Amino acid sequence: MSSSRMRVFPEVDAGNGVVRRVLADSPDLMVVEFRFPEGGVGALHHHPHVQSTYVKSGRFAFTIGEETFEIGPGDSFVIPANAVHGCKALEAGVLIDTFTPRRDDFL
Repeated sequence: MSSSRMRVFPEVDAGNGVVRRVLADSPDLMVVEFRFPEGGVGALHHHPHVQSTYVKSGRFAFTIGEETFEIGPGDSFVIPANAVHGCKALEAGVLIDTFTPRRDDFL
């Protein structure tokens, strides 16, 4: 890909100590990095996008609906559209999330 086609997105304070940065996007797909300090929280929320999460580093307690589970480096899973979900960083770490379609509210 030529460098003229690559977009660089700014880091954004996502609240609760979490920093968000869009890595790539198209109308149908978006890739986003979330950096968490130890104890950082991704508050419970929901959205109409299907989301896939990959744990690049750290450990997290993750909740989807009524289920809470612990995840670590190399783990990944899919969150259905409109499912209530959130997490807490048990150790500082990085999550790589993909959304389909793109999260226009992140642009």
